[in-house]
Amino acid sequence: MNSSSKSTEAQASPKQTGIQLTNEAIYQDWDYVAKHPRTLRWSEEGASYSMLETAEGYESADLEKDQNGKDIKPFEEVVQYDAATLKRTVLISLAQLTPKGANKALTVDDYQWSRDKSKILIFTNAEYVWREKDRGDYWLRDLETDEMWQLGGEFTAPGEMKFGKFSPDGNKFAYVWQNNIYVQDLNSRGLTALTSDASSTIINGVFDWAYEEEFGIRDGFRWSPDGTRIAYWQFDTHAAKDFLIINNTDTKYPKVTAIPYPKVGEENAAARVGVISIDSATTQWVNLPGVAKDMYVPRMDWVGNRVNDSQHESAELLVQQFNRKQNTNTLFYADANTGTVKELFSECEDTFIELVIEPQWLKKSHAFIWQSERDGWIDVYLISRDGKTWTNLTPGDFDVTKVVCVDENSGWLYFIASHEEVSQRYLHRTRLDGSGKMERVTPDGFEGDNDYTMSADSNWAIHCHSSFLKPPVTSLISIPEHKVYYVMEDNAELAAKLAKLQLGELEFFSVDANDGLRLDGYLLRPPTLNTKRKYPLIHYVYGEPWAQTVGDVWSDRNVWHIMMSQRGYLISSVDNRGTKAPRGHAWRRSIYASDGSLETRDQSDAIKAMSERWSYIDCERVGVWGHSGGGSLTLGLMFRYAQQFKVGVSLAPVPDKRLYDSIYQEKYSGLLNENAENYIEFSAITHAAKLEGKLLLIHGTGDDNVHYQGTELLINELIKHNRQFDLMVYPNRRHGIVEGEGTSLHLNTLKMNYFLNHL
Repeated sequence: MNSSSKSTEAQASPKQTGIQLTNEAIYQDWDYVAKHPRTLRWSEEGASYSMLETAEGYESADLEKDQNGKDIKPFEEVVQYDAATLKRTVLISLAQLTPKGANKALTVDDYQWSRDKSKILIFTNAEYVWREKDRGDYWLRDLETDEMWQLGGEFTAPGEMKFGKFSPDGNKFAYVWQNNIYVQDLNSRGLTALTSDASSTIINGVFDWAYEEEFGIRDGFRWSPDGTRIAYWQFDTHAAKDFLIINNTDTKYPKVTAIPYPKVGEENAAARVGVISIDSATTQWVNLPGVAKDMYVPRMDWVGNRVNDSQHESAELLVQQFNRKQNTNTLFYADANTGTVKELFSECEDTFIELVIEPQWLKKSHAFIWQSERDGWIDVYLISRDGKTWTNLTPGDFDVTKVVCVDENSGWLYFIASHEEVSQRYLHRTRLDGSGKMERVTPDGFEGDNDYTMSADSNWAIHCHSSFLKPPVTSLISIPEHKVYYVMEDNAELAAKLAKLQLGELEFFSVDANDGLRLDGYLLRPPTLNTKRKYPLIHYVYGEPWAQTVGDVWSDRNVWHIMMSQRGYLISSVDNRGTKAPRGHAWRRSIYASDGSLETRDQSDAIKAMSERWSYIDCERVGVWGHSGGGSLTLGLMFRYAQQFKVGVSLAPVPDKRLYDSIYQEKYSGLLNENAENYIEFSAITHAAKLEGKLLLIHGTGDDNVHYQGTELLINELIKHNRQFDLMVYPNRRHGIVEGEGTSLHLNTLKMNYFLNHL
């Protein structure tokens, strides 16, 4: 097997002396958490931005920390910076954020400006719904009258409003409460219920669990450009069976939460799109073809640039409909007045459609920006309004990982890609005229990961740069010369702490699988490496289409890995085929309807190739760990390659693929009735009798994503075959296993000790 490598420039040589990390320093004192600017908003004019900052005099105030070690900040105000001059202006002070009669200001979880900047919405008292804090209270600050009052009135309850937003003219406010949509007139303060049919199975303006998790969409309604109507999703969940989450810890008697959760092969919730009039509260339903519960509607919005005035732009929607197999995405124009639809075009695959796209309408032409893999890579296209003309703006053998912005005035499209190093990300731009002129904007010296938030005029950007061993530095830069005007957050304190650590060499490399396919990985060595000795290896995995592990980017997880390298372990990770690496259509589709053999074989091949290359890897002491999909792959490797992987720590795994949600698993594994044998073969539980090494299973009983049910079934299977294992159950913790005082410290200490004791 051939292999190649490239040492990261972040750490050219090992540092054999320095501070030894501890779990207490990482997960109790939270000394190694990176900081980021809070809730930044570029103005629509593009020359200034607003953000949250700690008020003067409160910089050293004692702050609470949330479950992830981040500060809870009740002393923040909204400030504005002029990009060119860096002039700072306090827009909303602590005093202005303090309700009349209250003794402290609101804690700002998020904020939103009206278009004319005369009003600001304050989202506070936010609580988690599923993955995000989507439920809370809304307050309005009127900058012209200097009034502040709480929105919602009789049609809400404390901490229960969702997805509040201004109408385009800033005179109305819409939100969801108890699965109905309401609108409030900001002048009269009168409230109107736009929908009233919500029930235990009918939900309006929000999404069921599966849509939010797998399609990445949470806010379920859209104001029309003229502010006279709202387009919204409605879900009928009666066909989707409930999964019950039992909370035994918070009350004297168990509390049961029922979640409509469609598992593989089961019936889905039925989605439809309606357009409701603000004046009459009557809905016109969009007449999409097919049976609703066997289709998905993951995106819809009002059509842009129809005639370039708000009244005409409020006459039509663009709706995307996936079939259940998710290998066809059909786009329809829908008449908002009649509900009739006209097909624009379809994206079709033999396997699955990966991209779920929000089209970006151009203002100066009747066209929109779209992403597609139809040419073998993720490319960006300019598509005419009739769908007949497609212009590839990013031709070449590389994937576009993110569209950053469209600069129509200057004729540029800005995007993120990496032409050579798949572990890294850089900003590029290409001409909107389709001439093919393309150039890299990120200069040399920023090796690693680069992300950008561009101003509306595309002259400025907030640039965030990090690498595996360097925490993020966030700066205000000018575009396209990439000149740094102001460093907003350099994480200098964290960088100084990292510089004092005992630290080994980090290397990014590639090896070949048995069939010759290149596999990319990284290796972090112990600081006191002696190449004549043998060292145990801890191999970190994920392995599924949702993520890439081999990234030259800062992650809090890196610190734990550095700690383990200080204790004499080699740390590695490799992306098997099918992961979200920017390596083209064929790479990602190779695992469709898999029986699990490709993914596990790639990892096994990589370890063998690494051991041949680096003789100091002890092949008899190879451990593996992962979370979620990585927990599942850990099981697969421990069971299928029991002679190779001796110790495994599996967090929140899916031991039986038939137990996961229909949207995710059917996309990648096919429909159950068409691929039942591979579902069984793919599932780790099928191979549980082959376990030989030391296995630690970890799961939270409150996991609404990957249910603890699967771990219990695996436990039974291991017991049946007299396979000994270890188990840690975290009561009422969700998928991330972070809730509860001391949880992160306990979990990571447990994980460390398991490798120390058994590897």
